[in-house]
Amino acid sequence: MRAAVVVGARPNFMKAAPLIREFRTRGKVDPLLVHTGQHYDENMSKIFFEDLELPEPDLYLGAGSGTHAEQTGKIMVAFEEIVAREKPDIIIVVGDVNSTLACSLVGAKQLVKVAHVESGLRSFDLTMPEEVNRMVTDILSNFCFTTSPEARENLEREGVDSERIFFVGNIMIDSLLFYLKKAERSGILDGLGLREKGYALVTLHRPSNVDDPEVFEGIWNAMLEISESLPVVFPVHPRTRKVIDSDTGRFRRSADLRLIDPIGYLDFVRALKSAALVLTDSGGIQEETTVLGVPCLTARHNTERPITIEMGTNVLVGTDRDRIVTEARKVLAGGRGRGNIPPLWDGKTAGRITDVLEKHFP
Repeated sequence: MRAAVVVGARPNFMKAAPLIREFRTRGKVDPLLVHTGQHYDENMSKIFFEDLELPEPDLYLGAGSGTHAEQTGKIMVAFEEIVAREKPDIIIVVGDVNSTLACSLVGAKQLVKVAHVESGLRSFDLTMPEEVNRMVTDILSNFCFTTSPEARENLEREGVDSERIFFVGNIMIDSLLFYLKKAERSGILDGLGLREKGYALVTLHRPSNVDDPEVFEGIWNAMLEISESLPVVFPVHPRTRKVIDSDTGRFRRSADLRLIDPIGYLDFVRALKSAALVLTDSGGIQEETTVLGVPCLTARHNTERPITIEMGTNVLVGTDRDRIVTEARKVLAGGRGRGNIPPLWDGKTAGRITDVLEKHFP
């Protein structure tokens, strides 16, 4: 069986790596790794490929930036040519980025089976572009591989046949657990002068949080206040750094609010595991902190990963400065427990996905 495995943005790399490794170990699935280039910063992508020991992509589409329509359209045109030429038996898409939507549309129109890894997640917020991508991809997919039990309910409510739904666990956790020991050898803490559980870690990337100066200012001021209690480390995307640098009056600096360049996967896992608390708007980090037992404050008003709240360490805090600071103080005062690890978040998801595919493509 030939499988076109599509990645387009850095979170996709962590989801594709365990699959590629499992396919190559068993030898029954021939993976064709397609990088759409949706995240077009070569250096930021390269370090993730190296950390995850991913092979060089077989095909690179170079989609780059643009509006959602421009990016999706460019990927569809380029990927359609690849499908016609390479004739994969199945297209495997992961997550909820524009590449996921574009390549699943091509697969459906070219009558090539589509598998969606991380299917059935719902925020029920159609103002999020990712929610639209998730819903359309799931409707088109022949194999909906889910991370948690509520995903099946979401899919069946939307009319997805139960025979297309497979509860396999969380592929992100495969990468986290596989590379955890290697990440622990990272020198990132020493390099930044940090001590174990002696700092907060921040990641922010959603346009609704970082592109609107008023919203971002509220989160920024919360970070400043938290930094009065312990250092706050913030790996900043170049686009976000431009926002900060463009209005130094609004975004005042502090020695203990440390802006650093983006870091690789292994360094990030080490920093994540050792943080006293995490403030993020990332979906994947909500999951990783749940498994690592690290208190997580999510700067969003909803989440497509409610299991991280029900079972894990995650709390939705929105973008209000006072709410963020209040919840951070609760964490620092020891008022938050470790939480539990959801079922099948055990590092074996890639194997279960491969079992399903081998059964259907004997």
